[in-house]
Amino acid sequence: MNNGLMDGILIVDKPGDWTSHDVCAFLRKRFHLHKVGHAGTLDPMATGVLVILIGRATKFSMQLSSCDKEYAGAMELGYRTDSHDKTGVVLETAPWEGMTLERVREAALSFTGELIQVPPMVSALKHQGVRLYKLARKGIDVPREGRKITVHSLEIFRQEEARFYFSCTVSKGTYLRTLINDLGAALGCFATLAELRRVRSGDFRIENGVTIDALRQMTPTELGRKICPVRLPFSHGNPNRA
Repeated sequence: MNNGLMDGILIVDKPGDWTSHDVCAFLRKRFHLHKVGHAGTLDPMATGVLVILIGRATKFSMQLSSCDKEYAGAMELGYRTDSHDKTGVVLETAPWEGMTLERVREAALSFTGELIQVPPMVSALKHQGVRLYKLARKGIDVPREGRKITVHSLEIFRQEEARFYFSCTVSKGTYLRTLINDLGAALGCFATLAELRRVRSGDFRIENGVTIDALRQMTPTELGRKICPVRLPFSHGNPNRA
């Protein structure tokens, strides 16, 4: 098999502490692939479904990124960070004791449906050609326009002291860490994203994902069997579709 001529979609179960770019670079080097991209970035701390596009499939990045995403995660009450997740610098703390599962669930109802979300400074969005996270590192805060998002569901289902576990389905472009930060502000005790796992992106599910460890052991022929060809028209693809 000519590795450079592979075309299609591969679902990778991204590990924590890897960037989406890291996964693409690994695949490119490991299998000598010419063109590798992805559809829908995951933050380094997040794990789960990363839709990898290989060869001519890279041209469909925009279409495959525009789908809804489903996540499972956990938030911690009592503090907020500059990045809105646990990897950031703590900016403020507040007492959280007395916050119940029922109160958090009730507050979460206000964060479903169509919302206007202001993107975080620690993000890859650009301001006058400069990535926002680069400005944030210099202590610079610039105005950001709110963007329309849709939170189809946000279920808070378990509490372990200050940690609350949730599942949610959201539209393209939703920053889960900012959604949790804004929920914490509404609760009055702050909240920070502590765990996040993408379990679905469009029609692609985590059950069809392959891990980095498994990819390290694969031959190019075995990789080829995991790649789903792009067939048009498509909704967002399905790796089990014949």
